[in-house]
Amino acid sequence: MRETPDELAELQRLLDDSLSGSTAHLRSIVGAGDRALTAERLTGLLTGMRTLAISTVTAKGEPRISAGDGHFLHGRWVFGTSTTAAKARHLAARPAVSVALIEGERLGVFTHGTAHPLNPANGPAHPAWPDILPYLDEFYGDFMQRGDLAFYRVEPHWMVAWAAPAA
Repeated sequence: MRETPDELAELQRLLDDSLSGSTAHLRSIVGAGDRALTAERLTGLLTGMRTLAISTVTAKGEPRISAGDGHFLHGRWVFGTSTTAAKARHLAARPAVSVALIEGERLGVFTHGTAHPLNPANGPAHPAWPDILPYLDEFYGDFMQRGDLAFYRVEPHWMVAWAAPAA
């Protein structure tokens, strides 16, 4: 867990607001028993790398989904891809993104937001990049030396998270 108390409070507000504004159907699934996750429990569960389903939109408005390494850092998803990937082109033109983590019936985290480039090739780094880069360097090692990697941080406007009671 790398979140500050302020980041945890912000994440908790987002989780609460997202769930309370969701459909009755979703609330009946996530809110049943103790399935809805608090920010503290969520960040405790989301350590290390997780495989995400990342959805972007083509120029024709068609959805595209792909998998990617995801890291939950400071209450936000961070993921990377090649600068030559279709996902990178989609996000450069249309930064709206949906990200899902589904681990069977044990854990689910669904996020809608905007993907912000952390290390753009033709511009200044995102303010969060200096805090995130050491983590990625440690996790990926020499892989980070590749010149064609683009990393993104999702600024969420909606997030719902649930876990099986034993998770």
